[in-house]
Amino acid sequence: MNKTNEKLFQEFVAPTTQEWLDKIQVDLKGADFQKRMVWRTNEGFDVQPFYRREDVEKLQTPDALPGEFPFVRGNKKADNEWYVRQNIKAQTPQEANAKALDVLNKGIDSLGFRIPGDEVSKEYVEALLKDIACDCIEINFTTCKRHSVELAQILVAYFEEKGYDKDRIVVSIDWDPMEKTVMKGKNVDALLPLAKQLIDTVKEYKHFRVIAVNAVALNNAGAYIVQELGYALAWGAEYMQMLVDEGVDAAEAARRIKFNFGISENYFMEIAKFRAARLLWAKIVKEYQPCCDCACRMIANAETTRYNMTVFDAYVNLLRSQTETMSAAIAGVHSIVVTPFDAAYETPNDFSERIARNQQLLLKEESHFATIVDPSAGSYYIEELTASLAKEAWKIFLNVEEQGGFLSAAKAGTIQDVINATNEKRHLHAAQRREFILGTNQFPNFTEQSDGKEPLAQCCCCKSNDAPEFKAINATRLAADFENLRLATEKSGKQPVAFMLTVGNLVWRQARAQFSTNFFACAGYKVIDNLGFKSVEEGVDAALQAGADIIVICSSDDEYAEYAVPAYKYLDGRALFVVAGAPACAEELKVAGIEHFVHVKVNQLETLKMFNEKLGI
Repeated sequence: MNKTNEKLFQEFVAPTTQEWLDKIQVDLKGADFQKRMVWRTNEGFDVQPFYRREDVEKLQTPDALPGEFPFVRGNKKADNEWYVRQNIKAQTPQEANAKALDVLNKGIDSLGFRIPGDEVSKEYVEALLKDIACDCIEINFTTCKRHSVELAQILVAYFEEKGYDKDRIVVSIDWDPMEKTVMKGKNVDALLPLAKQLIDTVKEYKHFRVIAVNAVALNNAGAYIVQELGYALAWGAEYMQMLVDEGVDAAEAARRIKFNFGISENYFMEIAKFRAARLLWAKIVKEYQPCCDCACRMIANAETTRYNMTVFDAYVNLLRSQTETMSAAIAGVHSIVVTPFDAAYETPNDFSERIARNQQLLLKEESHFATIVDPSAGSYYIEELTASLAKEAWKIFLNVEEQGGFLSAAKAGTIQDVINATNEKRHLHAAQRREFILGTNQFPNFTEQSDGKEPLAQCCCCKSNDAPEFKAINATRLAADFENLRLATEKSGKQPVAFMLTVGNLVWRQARAQFSTNFFACAGYKVIDNLGFKSVEEGVDAALQAGADIIVICSSDDEYAEYAVPAYKYLDGRALFVVAGAPACAEELKVAGIEHFVHVKVNQLETLKMFNEKLGI
């Protein structure tokens, strides 16, 4: 019997959406479906617990093809290759050159150089690029915006002198004066006319991009994904319109713009972000009626975020940046920069830079992420996220356009207000443990010491001393508040001891002791857990013998009415007394004089600051 035409699993009947919903409702046992199963994202839309083919049939994205307008499925048809980029930091061009030559033999095929504005010269560039085959790799330059035209002219002359094939040169100059307006509040109107000069300088090099959109700065300031995307589109559209108004051909203008995005830890949402970014940018450029659809391609460099990086338990940064890198690789970006895990507290060293390189190489060479075109295609979930993000980001884009465009909105301070409010909200959520930072406000390394590590201050490379004319964005890492608290504890020379007085119900005392040990260890306290005591008096005596500054009674809600007050009275003020939980008898305990309670609803950061103050730290 010939069964070659039979379909697998045809004997199974596919459940309908309603049948799935009915089954879920039964399993919920009366609980509210919307509250328990629907994810209310920070991006302005809800995510359902499951999606089916019928959910995405109405979307445009599944019908698109790789390498074709609107490029939602990527810019390439044959593969998913991306440039593995490393930014070089060195004191002299000779040092930078030596380092570049070294890393080019270790898997890097994209270099990033920063040239001080007052050192831009033919001699500097020649020393920097000595023995580097510029037609075999991608090279990116950053310098003072006032010197970018001069740098472009020097580079063009250098490529001409070396006789390079113009079509094989892939280069960018990070010219983005509007970043200074939105991030630092600087007036950059005088620099904007340089845009056309830059394009005229490099017009014979079709892969030489000289206009940058540094949305990564918003990402590093805590912006939500949809905010970074929406503002990036408005940012790019502002440059696009400015160039067209100056007489630059629409296709030529679009080909000179490069986007630099950050990558946050929201794995699937970040994949969708880059897909939605290509879709919407293609839509924007298409409105200018370029000569060909290829001009509508978005070229996007992706950089793992600094916002969620930590000083303590720094190796966890590797886990964060690895999933972030995976998101960008799967999404099909042009190039990726992996921020070394130690960047939050020191200039990255050879070891951390090597690990950062290998994080990409593992995905490319061993996991073969570079061989499959649009590897996320066919995922109903990612297709839905792509469409939802595009819808919400477009609203932000239109709102900025109604304000007169990106630069006008930045001068008015509305963009800065939104990003600063988001940053403050995320810091509050971190303080309340509504947003987890592994190793910082959740599951810290109890015994870790800073060993002299200090958070690096975020600095601006621009040497201008001009006072800001507009509002600025306050960029602070999410973990900074907890790190400052823990460092203050460490520098005080006294490590407080938090002792778990575990008594009563085994399950509840263990659960609350675990919660409380994590809670107090986040401030750098020494925590002492216990297996349980027969009486509260025995527990208090053991705590005092251990030199406890804080005694945390851990038991069940019902038993607190029996144990808490006797323990508090027996302690008699010899240490701070804390109840782990929010029992129904809390008001009665407060009447008895008990002041301190720790549980999931308290502001952890403010509570720990209060304890530090009471302990003289």
